[in-house]
Amino acid sequence: MVKLEYESFLSLREGAEVVEADGHGEKVLLLRDGTYLKLFRRKRLLSSAVWYPYAQRFSDNAEALTARGIPCPAVVGVYWLPAISRDAVHYRPVAGQALRQLVAVDSCGTRLRFEFGAFVAKLHGLGVYFRSLHLGNVILMPGGDFGLIDLADLRFARGALGKRLVERNMRHLFRLPGDRSWLSFDGGRAFISGYRFGSGRLPAIEKNGFADLGIAGQSG
Repeated sequence: MVKLEYESFLSLREGAEVVEADGHGEKVLLLRDGTYLKLFRRKRLLSSAVWYPYAQRFSDNAEALTARGIPCPAVVGVYWLPAISRDAVHYRPVAGQALRQLVAVDSCGTRLRFEFGAFVAKLHGLGVYFRSLHLGNVILMPGGDFGLIDLADLRFARGALGKRLVERNMRHLFRLPGDRSWLSFDGGRAFISGYRFGSGRLPAIEKNGFADLGIAGQSG
């Protein structure tokens, strides 16, 4: 992590577009060259972010995903900005469009749900537990592959994820009404079939019939 003086930060962000902000300030900037700068604020004085900053986690997770063949942002640099008490990661984005934006315009069809199910199975099989897994953090790339963004909140297991983590991840994926509506458009059959195809096993949550996720599921 490199210390970035305030003057250097101002130079870097000159002409940038603010993509995301909150009451505490800027969070994501689109820079003039098409790269992004994501700023992280330490929300509590006593936090794991003190010794393991979120920007560094983002960078480490990007490296780990790349090693597993999962497309994700390419990190340019990781910085500490003492003047504004932020750490930051500078990265090149994943080309494509977020699934949530895509399905908002066009509900898309069975094939995409199937392929997304297979992708989720691939993540679980590779031991990737993405706590923030939802349609807004998954990119459909021009060639048809899927990529991940917003990488600060990942964990990696040595082998495939166990039942408990698969179930938790599925519950999070189906948590938001809009995402759940798209995934369960056909009763969840396409997504579930894709997951089966990708992993050779059923999502752990399917054993409960998916009823509490708002979809019917399909056993057998």
